[in-house]
Amino acid sequence: MAGQGARARLLAAVVEHLAATGVGELSLRRLAAEIGTSHRMLIYHFGSKEGLLVAVVRAVEDNQRALLASLRDLDHAELGRAFWRALTDPALRAHERLFFELYGQAAQGRPGTTALLDGIVESWVEPLAELERARGRPPEEARTRARLALAVARGLLLDLVATDDERGVTAAMDLFLDLVAD
Repeated sequence: MAGQGARARLLAAVVEHLAATGVGELSLRRLAAEIGTSHRMLIYHFGSKEGLLVAVVRAVEDNQRALLASLRDLDHAELGRAFWRALTDPALRAHERLFFELYGQAAQGRPGTTALLDGIVESWVEPLAELERARGRPPEEARTRARLALAVARGLLLDLVATDDERGVTAAMDLFLDLVAD
């Protein structure tokens, strides 16, 4: 493994592993052994355990934004429902747990994780606002609606992670989508 290719392969392996196991108090040595590399390689590519965790969340978020972009051709309500179905797929539940676990650590100021907070909202507001502007919304209203949609989605995903009530959170999301579908 060399350069960015090696980093990308390591990151993909870590994302999958941590999604299945969670972060907890996992050490870099143990993580490295479990994914078939050395802790030195992880430090070389990510700087620290915290740097690796920030990269994990950013990678998962990038994948979700790519999915959103792939749904652009659907009408607004269909897009919202298709994206929600993808986010709540039981196969992704571990990724959602991982997101909230790392987000909470960063919000609490865990050393090395606070960089995660840079752009954690804004990186979603702009793509969502772009969808709203395409529906004819003025820029400020589009940004406000985007922030609201992000807050609702994250709140319902946290509800899902905590309760595993997929039917209940999907009903709530359906209602939200109906309310904003004017």
